[in-house]
Amino acid sequence: MPSISQRGTRLPSSPIRKLVPLSDAAKREGVKVYHLNIGQPDLPTPPKGLEALKHITRTTLEYSPSEGILPLREKMSAYYARFGLQVAPSEIIVTTGGSEAILFAFLACLDPGDEIVMLEPVYANYITLAQAAGVVVKTVTARIEDGFALPPVSAFEAAITERTRGILLCHPSNPTGTVYDREELLQLKRLVLKYNLYLFSDEVYREFVYNDVPFVSALALDIPEHVVVLDSVSKRYSACGIRVGMLVSLNPEVRAAVMKLCQARLSPPLLGQIVAEASIEGTEDYARACYEEYKARRDFFIEGLNQIPDVYSPMPQGAFYTVASLPVEDAEDFCRWLLTDFRQNGETVMMAPAAGFYATPGMGRNEVRLAYVLKKQDLARALELLRASLEAYNKK
Repeated sequence: MPSISQRGTRLPSSPIRKLVPLSDAAKREGVKVYHLNIGQPDLPTPPKGLEALKHITRTTLEYSPSEGILPLREKMSAYYARFGLQVAPSEIIVTTGGSEAILFAFLACLDPGDEIVMLEPVYANYITLAQAAGVVVKTVTARIEDGFALPPVSAFEAAITERTRGILLCHPSNPTGTVYDREELLQLKRLVLKYNLYLFSDEVYREFVYNDVPFVSALALDIPEHVVVLDSVSKRYSACGIRVGMLVSLNPEVRAAVMKLCQARLSPPLLGQIVAEASIEGTEDYARACYEEYKARRDFFIEGLNQIPDVYSPMPQGAFYTVASLPVEDAEDFCRWLLTDFRQNGETVMMAPAAGFYATPGMGRNEVRLAYVLKKQDLARALELLRASLEAYNKK
């Protein structure tokens, strides 16, 4: 039998989905699994988006333009203007989810062997997609005891070598919920200019910034040739399945290179774009309700986590994730055991081992990433299960 590629062998499994076979097996046994492992919101998609899907008048579901349909890009341009960002529709490229935007950004801007600096813990798929593109990941570590605050800019500078071509920031952060202020971003801007780097900024969660911390986009840093913004409508409109993301850049050379990749994959999903276009305008009340709901869930869930003996989570400032430390030596073993052995009244909980969100070996072994995307009643039950399971596991 032919062997698979070295790349295929080296690529890491997703810490978010790697335990799904165990979860599926538990469900086949009739076990109810509370999913805290994945950022799949349970809030409804905007009715306008669903209505647009139900009432498609096309007689042929055709290819869309490779850069995405113009009405969607026009509405996204108006959306960004609400944040004080002047972005023309021609500077927005629609992608097949945010993941394709990340991959295309790496492929268009970085060569194999180039280095990119990321802040860990980091969204795990960045590491996988960078490796798939042949890009070397260098990391700067944010620590849970510091509330995952941005490390000093000197730590970023120490990670930069002659092969470094970019810095990637997730803002607000998946997995930690950290939000970065203007002064922190200006410090990174100075590094970007000093070393002539790209600044890749994943801003998927810009709608979810709490504690009156203002959101500052990388597009507002006045370095247009250096910035590539990665975006998605999945979490903003509870529409993960439509697979619609965006790559935004004011750099025409970046867009031209990305368009070659877009043309090679033909087009982003037509039906998803129709839903996304319908969801953008006239849904301000919907967005406010989602914001208030996630903020309430955050407050409830983080307080509950920190009431469990020897569990600690900083208070996230944005998104709907947190990384928590647990009183276990190996969080992945604990997460597996939850799905294979632990049951309380036919129920258990699923979490993502946080070690997979670090590139540095050995980091995050006693941590998990948790998504507070379930209604309060389910979060309360998940907290009960976590408390009981930790007691049982440590006795074991």
